[in-house]
Amino acid sequence: MTEKAGHYSADFNRALEIGRPPNVVKLFPNSKAMLVSGKVIDRAMLAKGKAMTIAANGRNNMVIRGVLAAAQRANAAIIIEIARSEGGANAYCAVNYWNMATLVDQVCNELGITIPVAIHADHYGIKKEEDVKPAKVEIPTLFEAGMTSIAIDASHLPDDKNLLANLQLAPLVPKWAGLETEVGEIKGKEGLSTVGEALFLIQGLNAHDVFPDWIALNNGSTHGIEASDLGIQVELTREIHEALARYKVSGAQHGTSGNNSERLREIASTTNTTKANVATALQMISWGLEVNDYGNAVTDEYGNFIKVEGEGVTEELWAEMTAYAESKGLKKGNYKKLNLPFENKLLGLPMDIRKRMADRVEAFVYNMLVNVFNARDTAPLAIDAILTAGSYDLGPKTDRLEDALEWTESRIVERAGTIQ
Repeated sequence: MTEKAGHYSADFNRALEIGRPPNVVKLFPNSKAMLVSGKVIDRAMLAKGKAMTIAANGRNNMVIRGVLAAAQRANAAIIIEIARSEGGANAYCAVNYWNMATLVDQVCNELGITIPVAIHADHYGIKKEEDVKPAKVEIPTLFEAGMTSIAIDASHLPDDKNLLANLQLAPLVPKWAGLETEVGEIKGKEGLSTVGEALFLIQGLNAHDVFPDWIALNNGSTHGIEASDLGIQVELTREIHEALARYKVSGAQHGTSGNNSERLREIASTTNTTKANVATALQMISWGLEVNDYGNAVTDEYGNFIKVEGEGVTEELWAEMTAYAESKGLKKGNYKKLNLPFENKLLGLPMDIRKRMADRVEAFVYNMLVNVFNARDTAPLAIDAILTAGSYDLGPKTDRLEDALEWTESRIVERAGTIQ
């Protein structure tokens, strides 16, 4: 443990004994890595108050190493995640739904990481009703592979279909696991999320004893590289969170790119957000590209990314990566598709190069956790949550408040037609 966390060594050992979910214990029986439910991370942020942690998309091994090292230094509970587009059946990353827990567990043991870490399957996308049936087969395999949390994202569907898809898939998620739901497709064509849409989804789930830990909104965020500075609508986020307060669901902030530190501090300090996804920024930082205050890659006068000499990958490999991107016609927003073809070349770089890649990620994440997200010293709070519960299963944050008879399938369809 770090010197800061050393005081908690006895508590850590007890939490390690009782706090790892059954799938994690089965996969890693001799591990000293504290892989925990996403619920644990959420509760730690709530216990500190006005705090959120990074949910870091581990697109490559060096990103995972840097994020874990930063969280250890900040004594902060953390989430490592991968989205279905990044690491699903049609992945563009070598890190995926089925190997990420193993990678995180290995790095934690190697580096002596003692802070609690959740393994989150982000954006398990349901784009059409026909996607539900195969999802019923695939979702259990994610938990068999070590996931401890999942985001069921049917936000591309109309409100009634979104709710019904969530209700069909929720029974496949272990009761102890973290659960995120989403309303309003991120960067969608239907406009920003509304109070009515968010209430409809959370109330309908509550009526059927489904209690999400997080809800993600279309609150002005985007994925990938943000070209404008419109960014997250803080007041809208606050309004929706206040309307949902009695259901005790926290916010999950997607798409932090394009939002400076001040706006992200405001999200943490004035809304009920406890989870903030960071993906593209960490990829770009690990590669050694010049980024601004919030990790958005900057370009030169010709629109090309600026590689910082002596940082990230070697200049020779970066030249190879950009040549490959050009040959494939990849726009700047699609440089993410370099992850899969170049993963083994990244792992084949000299140790000092791989270390500087991870170190660059660590410096960025540490600053965000400590100086922007207010997540410092949340690791002991996560451990306390486990010890207080006496279990890996913290249970829901609320009880059923809605009448299931008012939320039958026919009533759901009827109600959806009245949403403004």
